[in-house]
Amino acid sequence: MEASPVLDIKSTSLYAIRVVLHSSDLQAVLAALDQRMEEAAGFFEDEPVVIDASRLAEPLDWNQLAEALKRHGLPTIGIMAPAELAESAREAGLALLSLSAAPVRSPAPEPAAEPAPAAQAAPALYKRQTETVAEQPPAAPHAVPTMIIDKPLRSGQRIYARHADLIVMGVVSHGAEVIADGNIHVYGPLRGKAMAGARGDTKARIYTTRLEAELVAVAGVYRTLATALSPDIQDKPALIRLEGEKLLVEPLPI
Repeated sequence: MEASPVLDIKSTSLYAIRVVLHSSDLQAVLAALDQRMEEAAGFFEDEPVVIDASRLAEPLDWNQLAEALKRHGLPTIGIMAPAELAESAREAGLALLSLSAAPVRSPAPEPAAEPAPAAQAAPALYKRQTETVAEQPPAAPHAVPTMIIDKPLRSGQRIYARHADLIVMGVVSHGAEVIADGNIHVYGPLRGKAMAGARGDTKARIYTTRLEAELVAVAGVYRTLATALSPDIQDKPALIRLEGEKLLVEPLPI
């Protein structure tokens, strides 16, 4: 009888927060980190982090930055860095990583001349014990597939639609997370976290028929919703999108 293997090495996919650095001034970076984490009110605690230093020309003290992230409950798993900073990152014990670009979306078809009237279409929208991790396999080039979840999501569950849009037919409970490289649609109350454009797609959007979310994000720009929104948005159909670097939360007419 063959003995059971002691270990296996297998590939995996991991969702991580990307901390993008725009300055090599360590003290300014640490001050900005403290402010952002205070605003986030613990929503990112225990999330793995990738340091994105691809915009920097000078290194900083990577160990001190990693320690500061750890104090905020954000374990560092690696760094994205240009070639001139790679050696300093390796000496600090950081793994060099690269992330794929945002999915390519096919352009909308040209409208036909004098189209016939049509009915308005419906809109197309980290705690860690994960009960559900789902990924959509890559589709044909230039196609953006859609993952459909036809059940409510409980606290602690996470769904990740990789290279895809995501549709949830039901409630996303407090403590649940929905993540997509494309758009996210929640046809029910959105009470947990929703993160669209996870690989940097700034055109991605979040749609929900009832906005009660803890946190929303598009292409890494996030907003916590700890305080009540305006009456025309709170507990109402809503759209979340990016305009430049500003995350907008708007009423969704349906």
